[in-house]
Amino acid sequence: MRVAVTGASGFVGRHVLTELLRHEIEIVAATRDAARLRGLHESIQIVEMDIAHPASDCFEQMGQPDVLIHLAWDGLPNYKSLHHFETELPRQYQFLKTMIEAGLPSLLVTGTCFEYGMQSGPLSESMPTRPDNPYGFAKDALRRQLEFLKSVKPFSLAWARLFYMYGEGQPSTSLYPKLKEAVLRGDKVFNMSGGEQLRDYLSAGDVARRIVRCALLHRDIGAVNICSGKPVSVRWLVEQWLRENNWEIALNLGYYPYPDYEPMAFWGSTEEPATLLSKERELRNVS
Repeated sequence: MRVAVTGASGFVGRHVLTELLRHEIEIVAATRDAARLRGLHESIQIVEMDIAHPASDCFEQMGQPDVLIHLAWDGLPNYKSLHHFETELPRQYQFLKTMIEAGLPSLLVTGTCFEYGMQSGPLSESMPTRPDNPYGFAKDALRRQLEFLKSVKPFSLAWARLFYMYGEGQPSTSLYPKLKEAVLRGDKVFNMSGGEQLRDYLSAGDVARRIVRCALLHRDIGAVNICSGKPVSVRWLVEQWLRENNWEIALNLGYYPYPDYEPMAFWGSTEEPATLLSKERELRNVS
């Protein structure tokens, strides 16, 4: 089996490549700049391409993969930018359509918990999507476009909705790198929000394992929450990081306002009807 990965040089992409190396498959890493993937395992084939302007033979350039794990998306972390649906959405759809029409049989695309919008509490895959920011809207629209495309050009689609994650290689604008940087600088205090918001966090390694499990099923499984199913407060999580790393820094709670593009309390749900519970059992059984 040959598996191609777009966005391979990104935070999630590098963890997905590491996870794929555990399986006996051929791996193709697609990136705009091959230099960003220096030092990868020699078995990984690197293909340089810009999916914003895909060549008509992009499927062939990737070696006609059996599965595409599509992680690429520009414009983050500005979730409110109109770029997501004005520019990124049509580019993404055109690239994926080109791949599918050329013969791609199976596709996994990473979605976002923001597709659920301002709905609070446990969020399950069976709930209607109600995106409330441009990023969530564009992702949800892409999923719907791909569902329509399946009716005229059948292929297997897995839609992996990501929640929150942390780990090695995370962008410097994220909470964990900011906290680590403040500690290493010797700051006395760390400015943050009130920290009472409830979120769903997984390590990047766990996220990658679940993405790869979904992709290697090679089946039309639809939307899957990539989540822990356990709500934790942001304050608790930060305090946990301090304990785990023996870091000492005072938390300046309430310095930043809570984000206005997400509810105060939401997390992924893994408690679903029989069909989705069966899907979860399948994912656990894939090594």
